[in-house]
Amino acid sequence: MGAATAFTAVMGAAQYKAQGKIGKYNQDVNNRNAAVLEGQAAQLESKKEFDIAQFQKNFRQIEGETTVALAMSGVELGSGSAYNIELSNAYEAKLQENLIEYNSKVAQSNKMEEANFARIKGTMARNNAKLAQINTVAQTGTSLFSMMNKPKGTA
Repeated sequence: MGAATAFTAVMGAAQYKAQGKIGKYNQDVNNRNAAVLEGQAAQLESKKEFDIAQFQKNFRQIEGETTVALAMSGVELGSGSAYNIELSNAYEAKLQENLIEYNSKVAQSNKMEEANFARIKGTMARNNAKLAQINTVAQTGTSLFSMMNKPKGTA
C-alpha cells in the first residue's frame, strides 16, 4: 500500500510540474509572436514613409513632364487650363498620399490587434495550465485519500 501511495504522489507531482512548464512555454511562444507582430507594425510605418517618398518622386517627374508638354504646346503656365491641371494633379497627389497613410495605419492597427490577441492566447494557455494543475492536485489528493482510507483486508 505504501508503494502505491508514493507512486501516486510522485506521478501527481510530476504531472503538476509538467503542466506548469507547458503553460509557461505556450505563454512565452505567444508573447514572442506578439513581439514579432509589433515589429511588423513598425516595419509598416517605415514602408509607408518609403511609399510616400517614392510616390512624391514619381509625381514630381510626371509634374515636370506635364509642365514641359504644356510649355511646348504654347500654353501659358500658371493660368487657365494649365493652372487647373496643376491644381487637379496636386489634389490627386494629396489624396494618394492620404490613401497610402490610411492603408498603412489600418495595416499597423491590424498587426497590433494580432499582437494583443497573441498575448491573450498566451495568458489563456497559462491559465488553462493552472486549471489543469488544480485538477491534478484534486485528483491526486482524492486518489491518496481513497488509498489511505481503504478498509483493511480489501485488495
